[in-house]
Amino acid sequence: MKVHLLDGTYELFRHHFGAPSRLDCKGKEVGAVVGALNSVLSMFRDGVTHLGVATDHVVESFRNELYDGYKTGEGIEPQLHDQFPVLEDALRALGVVVWPMVEFEADDALCTAAALYCDAPGVEQVVICTPDKDLSQCVRQEKVVQLDRRKKELRNEAGVREKFGVLPGSIPDFLALVGDSADGFPGLPGWGQKSTAIVLEHYEHLEKIPHTFSDWQVSVRGAKRLCEAFARGYEDALLFRTLAVLRRDVPISESLEDLRWQGPGDSWRDVCLELGVKDLADAPERFLLGARKE
Repeated sequence: MKVHLLDGTYELFRHHFGAPSRLDCKGKEVGAVVGALNSVLSMFRDGVTHLGVATDHVVESFRNELYDGYKTGEGIEPQLHDQFPVLEDALRALGVVVWPMVEFEADDALCTAAALYCDAPGVEQVVICTPDKDLSQCVRQEKVVQLDRRKKELRNEAGVREKFGVLPGSIPDFLALVGDSADGFPGLPGWGQKSTAIVLEHYEHLEKIPHTFSDWQVSVRGAKRLCEAFARGYEDALLFRTLAVLRRDVPISESLEDLRWQGPGDSWRDVCLELGVKDLADAPERFLLGARKE
């Protein structure tokens, strides 16, 4: 079997900016929720059997205490922010396991779940459904892969190396040096993706990169300048890597069987009516019926 792990936060953002506006029965915006639900239903239609969804119930996390510049909920449109709990409740009604993060982030939950389920008996592969580069650190050969559903790009370990120039284990080091604007930390001055990939391909982790240029054993453009920036910003780089490393200790208690989708709960039809999408009420049963026939 394959286990699919979905980044619910990404789905909400994607559909908020890409799907048409839609109001629920009370006049509140739910376009992103409806778009995300349709996306999840399409996964079941395509044969997904085991699914867990992680969301950022609260945008801030423990990382905000480590670095003042780390991303916050500031600037998120209220209409989008208000749809997070609506999506979580709707997914539960659909019969989907949801991990709403408060202390941790959705990415941490996805990383923890990937590590938890990948070696479970009967699991052929864990598919992390998000384009977020942070999650590339979780990829493990063919056992744990990353899927950008919008672009239909599947990345295994070789795919991560092809895209970033480093193996999954070096992704946090890579992000520490080049920065991650989405998460709010800048990286080190002058360190671009190409030069960083060349250096990390040789040294793998920050601790192994020499602070003295004469000790460098890699040939890269502007190496002396990069080395000086690295030596000056080494402590910052270590902090940025700490921010980039995803946690694997999120308290996830669901068993593999809990992730098996068995159809919607009793409240699903009411949720559809409240959202103003009566046509979705019978969709799950149609998918289940098709699966039984197969």
